[in-house]
Amino acid sequence: MVDTRFFPASPPDTLANLLAAVGYGGQADTRAGTLLVAGADELVTAGPQSLALAASKAYADELRGTAAGAVIVSAALKDDVPAGTVAVISDKPHQLFVDLLERLYPDSARAVASGRGEGLSDPLIEEGVEIGENVVIGKGVEIGRNTVIGPNTVIGRGVTIGRNCIIAANCTIHCAHLGNNVIVHPGARLGTDGFGWLDHGATNRKIPQLGRLIVQDRCEIGPNATLDRGALGDTVIGEGTKLGNIVVIGHNSRLGRNCLLAPTTGLAGTTIVGDGVVMGAGVGTSGHLTIGDGSVVYGRAAITKDWPAGSKLAGAPAQDIRDFWKEIATVRRLSKGDQR
Repeated sequence: MVDTRFFPASPPDTLANLLAAVGYGGQADTRAGTLLVAGADELVTAGPQSLALAASKAYADELRGTAAGAVIVSAALKDDVPAGTVAVISDKPHQLFVDLLERLYPDSARAVASGRGEGLSDPLIEEGVEIGENVVIGKGVEIGRNTVIGPNTVIGRGVTIGRNCIIAANCTIHCAHLGNNVIVHPGARLGTDGFGWLDHGATNRKIPQLGRLIVQDRCEIGPNATLDRGALGDTVIGEGTKLGNIVVIGHNSRLGRNCLLAPTTGLAGTTIVGDGVVMGAGVGTSGHLTIGDGSVVYGRAAITKDWPAGSKLAGAPAQDIRDFWKEIATVRRLSKGDQR
């Protein structure tokens, strides 16, 4: 969700005014003149004053169930828009949606970078919190009892950190909510911008990254790890999950409980990982895929598609480890001249 503690929003306006302001040239629904839009959200969580996007048929099921006040869609999806939702049809729906996001949240990037806290209260810091030298704490921050904040760490506006946490030196935390008993090792970057762009290889237009990072209780984040916030929704690290050194988690990814990700693992955006998944060093994913509960992914595997619970994967592209070893054995026999 777009959390206004992190991203200040413009005052609510009618959909018709917003569309006119960004130069929309299509035929607007007559309800656009009275529909008040207060912000943007994902299809599944959007409410009657929210604007949402369905950029492709992959979102058709979510579109049919949305409660959004208005949704930007291509012509191919117009029949899937619920009767109570205003359809805004565009041949470039993602571009139009970004136009509207920039109108709804015009100062978001500056607010995050500067830490400005207009409208937010002074930090709330409970008993027993230890704060090191040169720590910067933004407006609206909440830090729970007995938490330690190491030297030179920056905690941006609106961030919440639970009790009995250890945040080491030289970390940055923005647009994030951390649970209790979380450990963040030196140099980690939490809540950073997701890697989201339009018009690839031409203008490389930035997609505003307006979501959050949620780190649940008992998680551990390794040195120099980078965890991106969501684009509109949340990036989530499940309870008890441990991330090694230089792990990168892309925007909108969701990790289950008690996972282990070894150093240098990199998950592209919208990678969904079940509970108890173990990944060896150097694993990578191509994003927009799911890895089921209890799976084991061996080092340097490259995951390019969905895998069910209990999978054991190796290779690039990743495959069932039994098939992987069969291929290796076959190649070895052929290299020695055995044609069987």
